[in-house]
Amino acid sequence: MAHQGEGDLPRYAEIGERLTEEFDGVHAAETVDRCVSAARYGAEEVMGAAPADLVERIARRHLEVLATVAAEKRRRTRRSSLDNAP
Repeated sequence: MAHQGEGDLPRYAEIGERLTEEFDGVHAAETVDRCVSAARYGAEEVMGAAPADLVERIARRHLEVLATVAAEKRRRTRRSSLDNAP
C-alpha cells in the first residue's frame, strides 16, 4: 500500500540535503533525516497533507530547538565542571 506523498520523496530528500548543509557541524545527517520524516508525518497526521514548505519549516524549527537544548547542556556541563554551578 502506497503512502500519501510517496511521489514527493525526492522533494523531501532535497529538504534533508538543504538542512543537513545548514546544520553542518551542529547535527548529524541522521538527525536531520529523522526531523524531516517526523515533520512530514506530523503534517500529514494533522493536516492530511505535507506540503514541502511546511515540512521544511517544521523540521528547521525542530533542529533549531535541538541545537539550543544541546548548547544549554554544554554550557551547564562547563559551569559545573568548573564547580561554578549555582
